[in-house]
Order: sequence, then C-alpha cells, then structure tokens
Amino acid sequence: MTAKALSSIDSKKINFYNHKQGELDLRMEIMNYLKVFRAVSCTAEQIIICSGNQHSLDLICKIFSKHSPKIAFEEPGYDGARIVFENNNFEVNPIPVKAHGIDMLELKNTSAKLVYITPSHQFPTGVIMPIQNRIHLLHWATQNDGVIIEDDYDSEFRYHSRPIPSLQSIDNNERVIYLGTFSKALSPGLRMSYMILPKWLLPKYNELFNGYYPTVPWLQQKILSLYMSGGHWERHLRKARLSYKKKHDTLIQTLTNLMGNKVIIHGNNAGLHIVLEFINGENQDWLIEKAKAHKIKIYPISPFWYIKENYSNNMILMGFSMLSEEEIIEAITILKKVWFS
Repeated sequence: MTAKALSSIDSKKINFYNHKQGELDLRMEIMNYLKVFRAVSCTAEQIIICSGNQHSLDLICKIFSKHSPKIAFEEPGYDGARIVFENNNFEVNPIPVKAHGIDMLELKNTSAKLVYITPSHQFPTGVIMPIQNRIHLLHWATQNDGVIIEDDYDSEFRYHSRPIPSLQSIDNNERVIYLGTFSKALSPGLRMSYMILPKWLLPKYNELFNGYYPTVPWLQQKILSLYMSGGHWERHLRKARLSYKKKHDTLIQTLTNLMGNKVIIHGNNAGLHIVLEFINGENQDWLIEKAKAHKIKIYPISPFWYIKENYSNNMILMGFSMLSEEEIIEAITILKKVWFS
C-alpha cells in the first residue's frame, strides 16, 4: 500500500500542508463505511481526521470552552477522556452508570450542557445502552440545548447479536458529535481517529481552526484510504471479529467453568475486555499482585472512578485481544489456583 500511495497521481501532496480536516478521499471512505455499518448520516465536510480521540476531545473543548465549562461524564468512565476535559478547565460532573447506561435522572439534575458517553460498549463496565434510553438521552439534549459526545470506540466488535445503531444515526436534531477510531481494530500506534461534527458547529470549527494544519501525515491517510477503498478494511474487520469472538467465548466459558460461583462477569458479548467482580470482596490490589507473581497482567479498574469512594475495590479489568485461546485457558487456570486455593 505504501508503494501504491507514493506512486499515485496525488503523491506530490506529501510535500505540502494539506486540508486541516484531512484528505477528502479518506473522509469519503469513512463516510461510506459508517453509513453502511453504523447507520451514521453525514457528509465528508463534517468529518475531521484527528490524531487519536484525545485530540478530538481537545478540539471539542476549545469549541465549547466559553459557553459550556461543565461536562457530564460517566461514572465510572474513561479516564483518558476525563483528563482532557480537566486540562481544559471543564468542571466534570460524574453521573452514575446503571444497568442500562448513564442515569438519566441524575443527568437531568445537572446543569451541564455537554455529556460524554460510550453507549455501544460503556467503558469500563461494558453496559450497552438500549434504544429507549438513547431516545431519552436525545430528548434531553433537544430540550436543554445540550450536546452529546458519542464515543463509538468499540462498535466493530459485538459477538452474539447485531450491533445497535449509533446514537448519531437516530439523532434528528443535530445534537450528537460522533467519535470513532482506528486504534482498536488496527493499531493504537497509528494515532488516527475521526470526529463528525453537526453542520451547525462547522462555522465555529472553521473560525477557531482556520490556521491549523493537519495532524495526521498525508502518507498515512493515503495508505488507509487505499486500504479501505480496496475492501481490505472490511475483510480485516470480519477476520478480526471472528478471531476475537473465539477468544471472547473461550474466556467466558473458562471463567464460568472455573470461577462461576465466585465472580460476576460484566461487559461480555462485545469489546476487547471484560470486568470481573469478586463476590466475596477480594481486594483489587491483592488480585493484581497475585496475578503479577505468575506473569499474568490484569488491570485495576479504580482509576475510572472520579469519586473514588464510589468504588467497592473488588473488581478488575481483563483484556484478551493479545492472547491465544490456549493462553487464555492457561492463564485462567492459574488464576483460579492463586486466587481461590
């Protein structure tokens, strides 16, 4: 793909500063992909290529900094997003996540006009917001002149049911800013994501960032554009989804067989991680240290709580994308012994 990009008719663009929103051919490919697979409705003009979701969020903060210094935020929620709002001097209003997503009653009680959510696979709990709650959230935004930042980061990986359409796809009043990324399905090292702004926000974006240059190299954008236009992206997703499904199912089955009455599994059926809650209250740090002693890496979940007192300290986060099915079985077998014997 690199050779093809460099020999293409527009390869001379590598020598220039190009469009601040990213290359048009890549934005067109993203538009066409999202229309089919996430039912997203937009034009290429609304798409902005960014160097990761934190870059997207930083742009959003600058757009709203004078008018909306508060952000309603999922509790628990993605700390990598929260720190961007904090660094931009936004007041973070934590809103509890319930069984069906963000607590709408609590959201209505806040004065925030912006809300950041991960509705397709809430991070870190894995909760999937049902369609009725999405409609309620859109109604809140319309009634309160609010804006929803929809981070659709894990939407490609759903294993035993059809994906729920994006929130943006059922938004009839342009209340949703949509964020997507290539980090999960391709590589975090690419540092490439995209943001879709409602049309009414484009003048403000252009006013603020008229003198900005693109943050993602032309060559990288061109390679990805060719990759998508050749059908490789869709084939890669199908292959990756099948591989991750096998790993996911192996993990869930092994946990159920070996630890079934000792843990509660949260967030299964989608994404690349699960959360384990320990029924007898085993401590997060103790669990991690026991696993580390046997060279097994699991992750604390406490950093994702804004109000630390809300966390019960008996959960851990477990990823599985980088392991083989055999390694998953071996790791869970070891963990069962060191945690419960």
